[in-house]
Amino acid sequence: MRTEARVDLAAIRHNVGALAERAAAGAGVMAVVKADGYGHGLVPTARAAVQGGASWLGVAFLEEALALRAAHIDGPVLAWLTTPGEDLRPAVAAGVDLGVYSRAELADAAAAGRTTGVTARVQLKVDTGLSRGGAPTADWPDLCEAAAKAEAEGGLKVTGVWSHFAFADGGPDHPTNSRQAAVFREALAVAAAAGLQPEVRHLANSAATLTAPETHYDLVRPGLAVYGLSPVPQLGGPSAFGLRPAMTLASTVALTKRVPAGSGVSYLHRYVTADDTTLALVPLGYADGIPRSATNVAEVQLAGTRRTIAGTVCMDQFVLDVGADDVHAGDEVLLFGSGAGGEPTAQDWADWLGTINYEIVTRVGARVPRTYLQEER
Repeated sequence: MRTEARVDLAAIRHNVGALAERAAAGAGVMAVVKADGYGHGLVPTARAAVQGGASWLGVAFLEEALALRAAHIDGPVLAWLTTPGEDLRPAVAAGVDLGVYSRAELADAAAAGRTTGVTARVQLKVDTGLSRGGAPTADWPDLCEAAAKAEAEGGLKVTGVWSHFAFADGGPDHPTNSRQAAVFREALAVAAAAGLQPEVRHLANSAATLTAPETHYDLVRPGLAVYGLSPVPQLGGPSAFGLRPAMTLASTVALTKRVPAGSGVSYLHRYVTADDTTLALVPLGYADGIPRSATNVAEVQLAGTRRTIAGTVCMDQFVLDVGADDVHAGDEVLLFGSGAGGEPTAQDWADWLGTINYEIVTRVGARVPRTYLQEER
């Protein structure tokens, strides 16, 4: 192929198994497969995660959950982000758990349950300090009481209580983590006092799964770590936690050409050749998820050597200055992978671009084919 993202499903199965081993006794694994499986492919990665031991799957949007159901993935799924007016009935009918943050969302879920004749499964989220989704602590008692009343009236069941860390990626000792954990304990007590008996309580994301076992409760909820990347690179790379990166992004040299010294390269001539040299054209650009900010900064591996992108990253292509090296059209270019062969990693790209490894893998565009290795059916 001209370009492909190679996804090692055996690595995903391994990673989920490694995360399950790290989970506190009795805690299951909810593998988060939102955003097209963090760019790795929703359905193949979900299947691999379940094969690796995930007892739950987590997504953001209803259509992601319904795509899993359409693929005959029938285990527990939580979808946690809806907007007013969305039709909840298909998800309720499919047995998808719904994240609920407010009394209005609770009422919508209960109505969908009554309409479909299927008990709506909801998981109440409390905002413990991220100030994003979730009920504010001031509203939490009222939401719990309303949920208990809705349960008693039928058509709705509270299956979970959960929250999300703001600073777990900063390391286990960040004081915000302990404050949030304390708020979550208080929220659980409020829910219990209202008469709620959820099946699962969950707080730990990837970072907390790896570093904070006291926060594991009934489920851990890893996302990034499922794909073999470290959420706490300051504490170690993937291998430090027994993880294996699952994605390798590869392309092919489309063209090579000799140019003289002083040649401006790509738009705005932000790179100018210092000597007579060979340029190699790579058919991958910002429409495929290669940031334009990678211009003259990010490295790839070609012919066994790391080389910095030369000049402006374009919509469909970028250029490498390969000097006098023996490089030809058709040669493979590795943008990132596990690093085992000396190629850059997603973390390397994140460091060069001042971002996080999450963004590097999730932004790989839809026109880049995914090739699945070690697939089981």
